Amino acid sequence: MIRRMRPEPLFPLFAPVTGLKGVGPRIATLLVKLGVEKVVDLLWLLPNGQIDRSYRPTVEDAEPGRIATLTVSVLDHRPGRGPRQPYRVYAGDGTGVIEIPYFNARPDWLQRTFPPGAQRIVSGRLERYGDVLQMVHPDHIADPERGESVPETEMVYPLTAGLSAKTLRTAVASALQRLPALPEWQDAAFAARERFPDWRSAVRTAHEMPGDPAAVIARRRLAYDELLASQLAVALTRRQMKRQSGRALSPRGRLVETLREALPWQLTVAQDRVLREIRADMEKPVRMLRLLQGDVGSGKTAVAWLAAAAAIDAGTQAALMVPTEVLARQHERTLSAQGAGSGIRVACLTGRDKGKARQQILDRLAAGEIDLLIGTHAIFQDGVDFRDLGLAIIDEQHRFGVHQRMLLAAKSARAAADVLVMTATPIPRTVAMTAYGDMDVSRIEERPPGRAPVDTRILSAERVDELADRLRPLLARDDRVYWICPLVEEDEQAEETRTAAAEARYRELRQQLGTQVGLVHGRMKPEDKDAALQAFARGETRLLVATTVVEVGVDVPEATVIVIEEAERFGLAQLHQLRGRVGRGSRPGTCLLLYRPPLGETARKRLQVLRDTDDGFRIAEEDFRLRGPGDLLGTRQSGVPDLKLADLEKDGDLLAAAHDDARLIVHADPELAGPRGRALRTLLYLFERDAAIRYLRSG
Repeated sequence: MIRRMRPEPLFPLFAPVTGLKGVGPRIATLLVKLGVEKVVDLLWLLPNGQIDRSYRPTVEDAEPGRIATLTVSVLDHRPGRGPRQPYRVYAGDGTGVIEIPYFNARPDWLQRTFPPGAQRIVSGRLERYGDVLQMVHPDHIADPERGESVPETEMVYPLTAGLSAKTLRTAVASALQRLPALPEWQDAAFAARERFPDWRSAVRTAHEMPGDPAAVIARRRLAYDELLASQLAVALTRRQMKRQSGRALSPRGRLVETLREALPWQLTVAQDRVLREIRADMEKPVRMLRLLQGDVGSGKTAVAWLAAAAAIDAGTQAALMVPTEVLARQHERTLSAQGAGSGIRVACLTGRDKGKARQQILDRLAAGEIDLLIGTHAIFQDGVDFRDLGLAIIDEQHRFGVHQRMLLAAKSARAAADVLVMTATPIPRTVAMTAYGDMDVSRIEERPPGRAPVDTRILSAERVDELADRLRPLLARDDRVYWICPLVEEDEQAEETRTAAAEARYRELRQQLGTQVGLVHGRMKPEDKDAALQAFARGETRLLVATTVVEVGVDVPEATVIVIEEAERFGLAQLHQLRGRVGRGSRPGTCLLLYRPPLGETARKRLQVLRDTDDGFRIAEEDFRLRGPGDLLGTRQSGVPDLKLADLEKDGDLLAAAHDDARLIVHADPELAGPRGRALRTLLYLFERDAAIRYLRSG
């Protein structure tokens, strides 16, 4: 339906690339690897540089090491004497002779391409081999007698195996011919101040003049277009969620205060402030949409527990969605114990629950006999119906995405549920604006008192064999040790990129340290994972070899050491999360980051940041600065739109402007019905912001 509603001027841009010159089924298959399926995708595939082919000397004057374009006559062919010898074509221009070697080329093709006596224009990098001037595998071969030529400058595009630069340039040129004239959606004063060209001119300039100063402005214009579409979609989504009928959730008794007094510690100043912000939102007649950021160990779960109690005391139900079954079961045990004397009925629902046991949970939930349901993605599936869901809490939001957030919030039959999203992965402001711009933000900046510090050290993996002996005394005194490996089996990747494997490391350490070594990874059956973690918590095993399944939520106060193999492969935020598994009790923790030498400069800087600070917010900003947002969290953030043109690090000023512009637009023209609003609808279709388009169509 969204396709049928697309403005007519955009039709040519959303046609398949197979309609372009030189793009058949085989080339189309290769383009998919570059993310190109439609004509518009080629427009977003901007060149990352250009090649200057204007240097056109004679052979005698040609300088080795430069890219040159030569006009020569073919003199001779000399096939290679063996399979490793190149086929050589000799050509000259009267001032000298050049050798054109080809490796693994078909002789019949070379003879047709370079017939003796014919004139050819060849362009490529010149090298000197001994006394011979060579141009190995020229980039261009043109026949001047047929009117062919070599361009003075050439755009450089991303390529994939089997796709030639010439074929891609031809396809892009064909796509540029389809550029329609579109209405201007930019604010006139802002566009004039930034010296932005119109959209069609910006696309052409970005593709055809990448080295020109005008291309810098053109790219900024296109980046701002994309950011404005993204921020406008977020603002419209926020409006849609806010306008759904909310209600005031006012506690009827003292359940929150009773549970708070029963906690084994006092809330920190930051926890208390955040809880007040959440409760104030919940008591308003509009629905709450709030993001709670808190560093590892800052006590977000306690705040969420008390917020759930407030919803329950108001006569509604609460749901807590977490990313793993291990964490769901752990929360069920902990919160059931904390709520035992208060009458709060806690249940857990995961993908493992089947048959009668699952149906009993669903029946009790629909009847209102469960106050707090804890679970994984199974919570938002069809058939999971609450009697009256008042508060939906989502832990580690980046594992789920905006769509799943909305699905869970829609589970309330009576009114739109309040939404509290939590993350222990601090998010840079630019990423937060993009992924969570529809939400208000609270932060817990301090940790509960009594948390032990963690000493972080960087070690070469060449010292890995020493570690088992160094850990023996710790295990003997009943400390616990995590040993993190990035992969499960050795054959998960090709030989050249193979990394340490959890199962192999488990076998080695068990041979050295005996039965006190355990194993847990994501491929194990849920009941086996639970058993492994429980054995570790009880001390039946004291060293746990694991993958990142223990990244969040696993709480073993006796754990004092974590070893992370090939730490350079992880995101800093993920390493910080893993480090948070130790030092959770009274004893100080140690984090050993093992790297495989040689360690690159960027990787070294990243690990040094982790060594020098335990401030998760600073770590996230540094990770963003060094690596960008694409894989900031160790896994692709499902809440962050896939930006093709904008760079959140470089275009931070544009993002802030787009954020403010979008808010003003939605405030002044929420249905995008005015002249600029109608143009902005075209922008949303152009960048395929389908959620916003559905909102506009719903009226």
